[in-house]
Amino acid sequence: MSSDNSKNVCVVVLGDLGRSPRMQYHALSLAEMGQKVDVIAYGETEPMEEVKTAPLLYYHYLLPCPNIPIKIVNYAFKTVWQTLNLLFLLIIARNPDMLIVQNPPAVPALLVCWMFCRIIGSKLVIDWHNYGHTILAMSLSNSNLLVHMTKMVERFVGRRADYNFCVTKAMRHDLATTWNIIANTLYDKPPLRFKPISLKEKHEFLLELGKAYKEVLCTDGSTVFTTLVDENIQLRPDRPGMLVSSTSWTEDEDFSILLSALQDYEDHIINGNSSSLPNLMCFITGKGHLKNYYCNLIKERNWHHVTVITPWLEPHHYPLMLASADLGVSLHMSSSGLDLPMKVVDMFGCGLPVCAYYFKCLYELVEHEKNGYIFMNSDELGKQIQNWFTRFPNNEEQKEIERKFKTALEAYQKCRWRENWNMIAAPVFK
Repeated sequence: MSSDNSKNVCVVVLGDLGRSPRMQYHALSLAEMGQKVDVIAYGETEPMEEVKTAPLLYYHYLLPCPNIPIKIVNYAFKTVWQTLNLLFLLIIARNPDMLIVQNPPAVPALLVCWMFCRIIGSKLVIDWHNYGHTILAMSLSNSNLLVHMTKMVERFVGRRADYNFCVTKAMRHDLATTWNIIANTLYDKPPLRFKPISLKEKHEFLLELGKAYKEVLCTDGSTVFTTLVDENIQLRPDRPGMLVSSTSWTEDEDFSILLSALQDYEDHIINGNSSSLPNLMCFITGKGHLKNYYCNLIKERNWHHVTVITPWLEPHHYPLMLASADLGVSLHMSSSGLDLPMKVVDMFGCGLPVCAYYFKCLYELVEHEKNGYIFMNSDELGKQIQNWFTRFPNNEEQKEIERKFKTALEAYQKCRWRENWNMIAAPVFK
């Protein structure tokens, strides 16, 4: 144990730290408490600036695993590789008083961290974002041996952890009733960097974005959304609608739903059914292995009234993108039905209304027609997008709905990550 009042805490992410915002928030919150934090993760993308510069955070990056083309052999090799790599980094880092590990992925992270904690006598904390076995079942099947083994690991280690956090009340209930695991619900909440922005900030961000994506700029050097009139920034009355979605481009988000909704939007304008609809610019942010597949599908559409841009944004630009948009879309389907999409949390933090794909515990975050919309298929999403942008930006009836949503989102924004973490999680680490 450490000799002073502070503890050594290890944060383990068997994934890319830059794309694991919740674990970054954990690490930053622990450092703000005065704890000495070692982070073990992959370093594919840059973490947030405040995480990079925190003086009490130390990083130990996992080595990427070579890929073997035979699926089952690759899975076995990757498991052994990650086990040895993770163990090595745990050994060379400071001995932690407490270790918090993200789940999923469950294998080998949970077993390695549990064994390590038992050997050195430190406390193990599991942060349940979802279930590893339900994600694995999406690409295999519920009856697959690997799915059963992953489920056994989650149940075995979860019962033996010293503390458990989870992301919803529904997951807390499921952990308790199915596996007799007691967990505290620690909701994802937006940190302060996810907030509404001024028109000046929006204009400056769009100008910066236009350096990489010329579709955002006008010939006069301004943007298609904003312009400078007598040294005053104004929204263009003929601007396109701005739609935004973020994704990790994985199987738990079916982007064909959004593409079908956008195709319907395009068809309505071309066929003259909705002359009151503006052109639409859709930004889909993120990285992932299915990105090229969907980008090729988008190119094949050859739309004239819908423009799709798929940028990878720096961490400090992502909140600005959300705060600049008119409407957000979440296609997160939840393999377990028990987690919530963090992208919606971020959008709500920026005051951005959302259309979110329905699953059984989504009501814990999105309330239909109160702070956003819920859809179950591409037809419903298409109608919601068209209704939102009908006679845009001069539809007074739609503006009233938007004001109602934003009032609800202002109430949501009163409890941020720091306040929520200090209330729920901090007592565990003191």
